Amino acid sequence: MMLRGCAGLALAMGLASCGSSAVDRDLGGVEPPATRSYNVVDLDIVVPRSLTVSERNLYYPGSDIVWRGEPPGDRHAQVQRIFEEGMGSGMAALDGSRDVAVEIEVARFHSLTERARYSTGGVHSIRYTMTVRDAATGQVIEGPRWISADLEAFGGQRAIDADLAGQTQRVRIVDHLDGEIGRQLDDAGDGGGQG
Repeated sequence: MMLRGCAGLALAMGLASCGSSAVDRDLGGVEPPATRSYNVVDLDIVVPRSLTVSERNLYYPGSDIVWRGEPPGDRHAQVQRIFEEGMGSGMAALDGSRDVAVEIEVARFHSLTERARYSTGGVHSIRYTMTVRDAATGQVIEGPRWISADLEAFGGQRAIDADLAGQTQRVRIVDHLDGEIGRQLDDAGDGGGQG
């Protein structure tokens, strides 16, 4: 019993973090210009079918996609719609002088299982690569860049209270991704703000 309690505490500590967005590592792509003034006219979100999906109700299933914020179904398509809604809405805030096309390839969308959500909470672990191209020429302006866009995932009573207030996991993640394009592509957004 004590061993299980220690393991649960270690898991909770390992999963807990505040929501943030940061560039984890450069993938050897084109460096961003010194100043950016982008107007996103095209957004292409790809959720590769090669990403593994788990529906197992464990504390931490070892898969690329773990998502319980919607009824069972095509989890790849659900994740794609979440990105499209969130980042698509965030595009409107970028009204710079250079038209660009943004390509996002999701690498990880690891939310919480029921077991984790109603006990420890943790992190919505979101990872993707971003490439920015000139909309007219197709030339890469920056990227690809590997980005972490984690968000705190509520657990226990806090998760229940959030749901009752209309702040479901899906709502919170869409809202978080709404700001991601700005955090990554707007110089004023600093590319590493809190989510």
